[in-house]
Amino acid sequence: MSRSEFDLIYNCLAASGAVFDSDEVVCGIGDDAAQLRLAKDAVLNVSMDLLVEGVHFPVDSEPAAIAYRALAVNLSDLAAMGARPIAFTLGLSLPDNDENWLRLFGEGLTDLAKRYACPLIGGDVTRGPLSIAIQVHGSTTGPGLRRSTAQIGDQILVSGSLGDGVAALSSFALPSHLDRQLRFNPERLDDADRDYLYDAFFKPEPRIGLGLNCAGLVNAAIDISDGLLGDVGHICKASQLGACIELGSLPVSSALDTLLGADDAQLAALLGGDDYELCLTAPEQNVQELQKIAEQHNTRLTRVGQIEADNGAEGGVRCVTASGEAVEMTLAAFEHFNRH
Repeated sequence: MSRSEFDLIYNCLAASGAVFDSDEVVCGIGDDAAQLRLAKDAVLNVSMDLLVEGVHFPVDSEPAAIAYRALAVNLSDLAAMGARPIAFTLGLSLPDNDENWLRLFGEGLTDLAKRYACPLIGGDVTRGPLSIAIQVHGSTTGPGLRRSTAQIGDQILVSGSLGDGVAALSSFALPSHLDRQLRFNPERLDDADRDYLYDAFFKPEPRIGLGLNCAGLVNAAIDISDGLLGDVGHICKASQLGACIELGSLPVSSALDTLLGADDAQLAALLGGDDYELCLTAPEQNVQELQKIAEQHNTRLTRVGQIEADNGAEGGVRCVTASGEAVEMTLAAFEHFNRH
């Protein structure tokens, strides 16, 4: 790393507070590689997401908001594994050497990094279109939570509300993969709705505490990034099972309901993506205890369906109305190379 690159990362980002001491960090920024110390029998969990301007966040977004979102969506992956955050690295492509932008970006990282005791321990910066790659490292005792261990009869539970990510794009006057199918009406939103959706998009709350505390009660887990339909489908594929989702049970915010109306809000909650909530499968007898745990972590868990034997449905997931009537899905969850 050249001296100028080191200065950019250390002086601009570290000065914001995102670099701090941790018992598990043996060597952080300043050497050729970072070194982590793991407890005996600990399993290292590693995940990385790449965020590109104009694809994963609007052009000219505030640097602190971009940074918060970039770290939050990665920490959400650790939450889905039941992992405790240890540290993260940062890869940053910037069109200009803008130290003020970097300082603000660093400030956006700091709050979340300190809240979850997850310091910045290294990375790289280069010239190019604005993009952010963050790799998070977390620790579990044993395998933690997986997608592949759902059981027939498990109840499907989701944290928080769904569909707000795609609703936020509409509030920003940006396109989404559901624009051709759903009737978004952003003019219906008031200032409070817009503020809520802005925070839902740029400041999703990683469910780290929930993931850590529910591990012994849950059979399988995933974070909801591609939409509930697609992500439950990932659990079905990994576990070689099927699932039934009850559309009338999907939790939606008042802002989403205002934006779309009840029926389309259900579809946005099912297909939207970018929610970064947890989807858990658990035996029915554990649901009440899990809901109490969720309340302790300032969220709610809503039952939205059940795991079943392979049902032959596309993607392994069938959908029904509140009365149990089958719903044929003609729409699809988000895919990166099929956005519209």
